[in-house]
Amino acid sequence: MSTWSDTLQFDTLSLSADAPLPSLALVNLTHWGLVTLVGQDSISYLQGQVTCDVVSLHAGQSTLGAHCDAKGKMRTIFRLFHHRDGLGWLQRKSVMDSQLPELKKYAIFSKTTIEASTDALLGLTGEQAQATIDTVWGGEGDVRASEHGTAVKIDEQRWLIAADSDTVRHLAEKLAASAVLSDDTLWDLYDIRQGCPRIDTDTELEFIPQSMNLQALGGISFKKGCYTGQETVARAKWRGINKRAMYIVSGQAERCPKAGDVLERSVGDNWRKGGTIIAGYQFSDQQSLALVVLPNDLEEGTAFRLADEPESRWQQLPLPYSLEEDA
Repeated sequence: MSTWSDTLQFDTLSLSADAPLPSLALVNLTHWGLVTLVGQDSISYLQGQVTCDVVSLHAGQSTLGAHCDAKGKMRTIFRLFHHRDGLGWLQRKSVMDSQLPELKKYAIFSKTTIEASTDALLGLTGEQAQATIDTVWGGEGDVRASEHGTAVKIDEQRWLIAADSDTVRHLAEKLAASAVLSDDTLWDLYDIRQGCPRIDTDTELEFIPQSMNLQALGGISFKKGCYTGQETVARAKWRGINKRAMYIVSGQAERCPKAGDVLERSVGDNWRKGGTIIAGYQFSDQQSLALVVLPNDLEEGTAFRLADEPESRWQQLPLPYSLEEDA
């Protein structure tokens, strides 16, 4: 089946661990999907389903959030923004088939239409991403709407474009001469370095939102009303029952770590399960990075290894944000 990207070649970049990232890269986000909610009840319906405050989300903002089951375990982590005549919700494509029916389950009682979008998804990364968006898309703010779709700022060096296929194809072809083209492993690298969480099928319904630092990233509102899983999420904050957090780790690996892989930690002369890999990236020299959920009370300097690579040694790196509640 042909797609908007068929005229261009988006390959995995060969980057060593000490190599600078491209000043401008176009990223084909093939492992990501977009959900849209359209209808007068979309905001109120979603407010009762997710961890973030949808009612307070302005047109120029985006937010992270989580959709949980009744026990507070996450079905997905998403980025939410105003899109076309409703809301756009970016998440990993791997959870679409299981998560989307759950999101739609009670929508029959509300005036909202929830469906997977046919819009194409293109990422822009690098120090020139902001200036490029200003030139080719225009507008102001962190979320920029047009008749063709929406541009969303992810962080200081990343923008997402969700638009119709013709628009995305035209933009990509226009920028291809001055940009590096990459598959979405480059997006993975940015997510890991930024400590930005995600849920794939291998980690679905495994963790509560605080286990992946959503409270530190503005993805949980503790002031809004009830939503699915809210009791568990609130109890984790007020009673301090959450014992895990997400961290960045680095080490040598024979293959790229993937979601669901086990990272072991050293305990004296022995090794025990330490945590679960959320996302991984491998450089061309086999140096690797990963996001991993670990106990939040580990001693500084704890050694780690991949369970299926017992000779490997990994170490924890600092997060680019604080996990302290009062920060």
